[in-house]
Amino acid sequence: MPRRSVLTERQRSALFDLPTDQATILRHYTLTDDDIEHIRTRRHSHNRMGFALQLCAFLYPGRLLSPGETIPLEVSQFIAAQLGEQPDALACYAETDVTRRRHLADLRELYGYKMFSGRGTRDLKAWLEEQAETAPSNRDLAQKFVEECRRTQTILPGVSVVERLCADALVSAERKIESQIVGQLSDETREQLDALLIEMVDGKVSRFIWLRQFEVGSNSPDASRLLDRLEHLQGLKVPPSLLDGIPPNQITRLRRQGERYFADGLRDITSDRRLAILAVSAVEWHAAIADAVVETHDRIVGKTWRDAKKICDARIADAKSALRDTLRSFKSLGAALLEAKGDGASLDIATETACGWHQLEGLVATAAKLTDTMAADPLSHVAQGFHRFRRYAPRMLRALEVHAAPVAEPLLAAATIIENGQNSELQPVAFLRRGSKWHRHLNTCDEDKHRLWEVAVMFHLRDAFRSGDIWLAHSRRYADLKQALVPIEAAKATPRLTLPFEPGAWIADRKARLADGLARLAKAARNGSTPGGSIENGVLKIDRLSSAVPKEADELVLDLYHRLPAVRITDLLLEVDNDIGFTDAFTHLRTGSPCKDRVGLLNVLLAEGLNLGLSKMAEATHTHNFFQLSRLSSWHIESDAINRALAMVISAQSGLPMAAHWGGSVTASSDGQFFPAARQGEAMNLINAKYGSDPGLKAYTHVSDQFGPFATQNIPATVNEAPYILDGLLMNDTGRKIKEQYADTGGFTDLVFAVISLLSYHFIPRIRDLPSKRLHLFDPAAAPKELRGLVGGKIREGLIVQNWPDVLRSVATMAAGIMPPSQLLKKFASYPRQHELALALREIGRIERTLFIIEWLLDADMQRRAQIGLNKGEAHHALKNALRIGRQGEIRDRTSEGQHYRMAGLNLLAAIIIYWNTKHLGQAVTARKRAGLNCSPALLSHISPLGWAHILLTGEYRWKNQSRKPL
Repeated sequence: MPRRSVLTERQRSALFDLPTDQATILRHYTLTDDDIEHIRTRRHSHNRMGFALQLCAFLYPGRLLSPGETIPLEVSQFIAAQLGEQPDALACYAETDVTRRRHLADLRELYGYKMFSGRGTRDLKAWLEEQAETAPSNRDLAQKFVEECRRTQTILPGVSVVERLCADALVSAERKIESQIVGQLSDETREQLDALLIEMVDGKVSRFIWLRQFEVGSNSPDASRLLDRLEHLQGLKVPPSLLDGIPPNQITRLRRQGERYFADGLRDITSDRRLAILAVSAVEWHAAIADAVVETHDRIVGKTWRDAKKICDARIADAKSALRDTLRSFKSLGAALLEAKGDGASLDIATETACGWHQLEGLVATAAKLTDTMAADPLSHVAQGFHRFRRYAPRMLRALEVHAAPVAEPLLAAATIIENGQNSELQPVAFLRRGSKWHRHLNTCDEDKHRLWEVAVMFHLRDAFRSGDIWLAHSRRYADLKQALVPIEAAKATPRLTLPFEPGAWIADRKARLADGLARLAKAARNGSTPGGSIENGVLKIDRLSSAVPKEADELVLDLYHRLPAVRITDLLLEVDNDIGFTDAFTHLRTGSPCKDRVGLLNVLLAEGLNLGLSKMAEATHTHNFFQLSRLSSWHIESDAINRALAMVISAQSGLPMAAHWGGSVTASSDGQFFPAARQGEAMNLINAKYGSDPGLKAYTHVSDQFGPFATQNIPATVNEAPYILDGLLMNDTGRKIKEQYADTGGFTDLVFAVISLLSYHFIPRIRDLPSKRLHLFDPAAAPKELRGLVGGKIREGLIVQNWPDVLRSVATMAAGIMPPSQLLKKFASYPRQHELALALREIGRIERTLFIIEWLLDADMQRRAQIGLNKGEAHHALKNALRIGRQGEIRDRTSEGQHYRMAGLNLLAAIIIYWNTKHLGQAVTARKRAGLNCSPALLSHISPLGWAHILLTGEYRWKNQSRKPL
């Protein structure tokens, strides 16, 4: 079988070397009384030490000691201390192999250890092949094998044998999965899949490459291009059930290969593997393209609404002059009539004198027209989008496998009329709510009523997809929400879910907390002792927080950064990789093998982080050309690898002594950072007026109290940031350890308050317009008189009780990581007003928001913690702005995937710099202490590792003493 390089040197050492850290030594090498009794039976000191050492090596890492192996001093000292011996007694151990072999036999007899041979070996190999099918990486498989050997007391073979066994098992598992997939394909389907590599589209690209080149669009031609691909995939008749029973990691592996290979490369590989890649790609792309069609339709609806609103705004602007003249004329007429009435003169004569009856009729007609213009809403003009929808809507409805909840069945019936192109006189409106504005417009529309009706159907389809009332089969983003939610039994077994299973206990606790908080706040209001504000006559006033940074901190910052060595960015990357080995995370997407070309990989990561792109990096470095960098990028750079590397850097930075001065990695802040983008064709470049008239996207980043940016994700510039807070907390290990989360005003909604509190996070948003927010209570009438002006409504307790099981299921689904929390929260926010689960979560959020407001007003320390946390996030933005030096700071990638890699690479580079700064700031503090200068912890807590003036970011990117390994 083919052999693979499974592990890096660092990974081999982690699995097979004797430990040197105190915690691992204490855990595995603490000898029992029986152990010491067996050891005491050896006659000489050096034999007792050697026997004990071999026993410890069997316990952990589970292998034989090699002849002449150097034993870590920490291990020999720990064993010697337990036996009352001298560590240097080991020097005389096993001067002959006979002693060592005799001790090995005695240990096997006493403790039941067995060598890696015979039937046990065959059983372990079979076990290893089963594990290889679900192992997420080569390292994980090797780790599982080592742990299984320890469990079964099988002495580990040599590291090369372990790697060979893992490589064989991985190859065997891959071939088994590929044969399983291909075995379900008919001969006709196999021929169609192979034809994808031969057939050309427009004489330019193969059908295979054409199928994978898709992005969410914003107009009807984009929708048509997506539907072309969707319909072609449907013609292949590759059923989604083909992947039933296939481990998700194997599906991901094959799909990623389909996204990287070109047609000629696929034609050159074996039949089963080629067909498996094509089949998996067809199924996965079918679901992704269907989602892209729905998202494109969503954007077209939004564009239609914005265009209609622009028409309204333009007409109102055009009418301002006529409105001013009409009002002036009516003012003159009114003044004349009032004067005539006061003088007892004829009103008819006054009217004739002022403007005349004929002109008055014109003024009234103009006023009526202006009244209609000023009162018009965008729905009056949305019918102009009819032709947009007509170009793709019937095809879209025929191509998508749409399912509907009972509440949306009337809408689905109306959509079927459009799909089939039936008589336009059939215009059912049962899908509209009774109080909908659409009724009025449809009733008053005569000429183009059928057009307005079709537009109404397409608008409501968008809303139904958003809310989940309508869904797609086999979708990632628009699947059936009820099937996505975990069962109530699984929700109750979720470890992170600490809620009571009965709502009564939770409600009683909240009532008690509200009563206590209101009493304390009312007392503070009476005494005028509300920190940072006051409550007078039911009106809340907030004072600005004063700065708490001592003046000495500025001097300390300047001195510490002056002590940092100047460093090239290339040398910085090499130093951090030598410390951490974060490049080990970037394995080959097909084989899982470590990347052997470390400098080339660092060049690619630097190109992403500095926003240079591979072509500019190839010109700026002396080690690699564009083709080599492109190949490394295609086969080693992907989201999971970047996330693993980021986790390694964040964990290492958190363990540095200097980081302890900034926090315990238990609090975090999150905020969005806007990045401008070029104007043509990017997937997410939407314009947000908050950031000006240029298009762009936002990177929403979570930063720990130790300054580590442990999570980032790209979001459109126009969306609300609030749903994405939980993504960073629940989708990685660092986020799950956070206890207190800070966010700016953009991260605040009642739904977010509800879910974050139900997941046991302490949520502290900075609410800009806090005085305008109202308190919601179970019994508003019982509120203290000092606070009644702040009370806004009553909590609907019954709604929470009725929907408590679904509340538990929703929160457990987020905690389990089955779908991104932002996706679920956006569905809840899009539900129709009568949907009870969304309303129940809103009520829970109002309770939590009320409790938060009370605590915020009474706790000045909470306010200051939030301010410090948010300041760390904003300072982090400044570092990223300094790093994205390429392309004038614009993100010019045309695809959302390219934009994602650009932002993720920037975040990883920022984390690497933060690690290097933290390490060297700690060394500068040590030097300062030697000089007898003040380095008190109170001052060090105000230091930041976000400086970059000492780092050379521009110029040629040269790598010292590094020879490039050929690809």
